[in-house]
Amino acid sequence: MYTSPPMDLSVVIPARNEAENVSPLCAEIRAALEGRFEYEIIFIDDGSTDSTAAEVRRCIKEGRVRLLRHPRSFGQSASVQSGVWAAKAPLIATLDGDGQNDPADIPPMVAHLRSAPAGSKLKMVIGNRVTRRDTVVRRLSSRIANGIRGSLLRDGTPDSGCGIKVFDRDTYLRLPFFDHMHRFLSALFLRAGAGVESMPVAHRPRTRGTSKYGIANRLWAGIVDMLGVMWLRRRGCPGLEVSEETEA
Repeated sequence: MYTSPPMDLSVVIPARNEAENVSPLCAEIRAALEGRFEYEIIFIDDGSTDSTAAEVRRCIKEGRVRLLRHPRSFGQSASVQSGVWAAKAPLIATLDGDGQNDPADIPPMVAHLRSAPAGSKLKMVIGNRVTRRDTVVRRLSSRIANGIRGSLLRDGTPDSGCGIKVFDRDTYLRLPFFDHMHRFLSALFLRAGAGVESMPVAHRPRTRGTSKYGIANRLWAGIVDMLGVMWLRRRGCPGLEVSEETEA
């Protein structure tokens, strides 16, 4: 009896009103991953009011694509959570649905994670958008937010808000869930005793659709969340390991 090969990678893409970006993004992911991995592409339609879901269904006909839908918008963190829960692979890659992340960066990030030496705790590779292709408002708000997060959380991540990440699914599922947690995944992985490293990645201007973010919901809304993450880290048990002994 034929059995499908084990899945290597699940690509999780939160999308809200990104109908124009769905098909081009699917094509780019296929070009980057086909022949290299057994993979799936999971779109999470987060309460879109446009034809995002219909565009994903077109991509489903070409294979490897799945569609999850939220009845209303619950935000990016909830979308990532839904996608990771549904994923079939042990490794997760996340991409923003606006097309600004380059799927071609996924293979080298996966290779970097897999090349960690035996006994390494590396469980996440996160992108670092060295050259941002955004509006002045978005660049300014991200620079301020990353500076504050870096100084208070000391997670060693220069661009913790970068949407392109590759990480271990099991480690993610052990993290405490809360809204906006996607902005603090590096700090949360470190709290769980996992290693996190950054890699330079490409960043592209948005050419289709409209941004959902500005200073109000990127910077100020994150202050309370960051204080919560600081509290969680203080209450954690870094380095905790459990070994089981059995009778000889």
